[in-house]
Amino acid sequence: MNDPLFEAHGPPELPDDLSPDEVIRALEAHLTPERVRRIREVVAGRSLSIAPVLDRIHDPHNASAIMRSADAFGIQRLHIIAEHGAFLANQKVAKGTERWLDLIRYNDPEQATDALRQEGYRIFVAAMDGEHRPETLPEEGDRIAVVLGNEHRGVSEEFRKLADGSFAIPMLGFVESLNVSVAAAVTLYTLSQRLHAPLTEQERVRLEARMMISSTRSAESILERARIAARRGPG
Repeated sequence: MNDPLFEAHGPPELPDDLSPDEVIRALEAHLTPERVRRIREVVAGRSLSIAPVLDRIHDPHNASAIMRSADAFGIQRLHIIAEHGAFLANQKVAKGTERWLDLIRYNDPEQATDALRQEGYRIFVAAMDGEHRPETLPEEGDRIAVVLGNEHRGVSEEFRKLADGSFAIPMLGFVESLNVSVAAAVTLYTLSQRLHAPLTEQERVRLEARMMISSTRSAESILERARIAARRGPG
């Protein structure tokens, strides 16, 4: 029996008509103190310093395992170039991590590199002949994007040409490469030990509010009551 697949989208965005603080105030009372504390612990450990980029990863098992690694190492955004516009995940492997990660989609490598550079990232592709290792990737600036390629073709030639450089995980055994999800875990863990700036206060509050939406049953109806109360004003 095949494992269930689904189209992963990430946590909900904030409503336009309520501030993050208003969302938190409305939802916090509907969550247990333990859940609120856990959300705040997770948000405190999140970072945007490292940007994993999936260049047409084919296998939903691999995509889902990479999501789990990103979540485990406090990486908030996963950048995706998906074939046919879909990003399929495996429910049993993902374990719900798609609820907490931002999944940023692009049509092609050029669009992805333009967007990442505008946010201050240097871009390095995984390659068998990479000139760097994960532990020696340059730290000029405070943001690094690492591109992981398709299981069969690797990183596309277009991405190689657009990147700032390449990296490889050294092999000491008979095998010449690692499964892409394993390579991702090794790379993301190594980088998270060197390059893990916390979110700004504004980023932290916005993410806390979004995670509370994702954690609260009937969140939309609760927020609608908060809108009505805000329109009525005091008294």
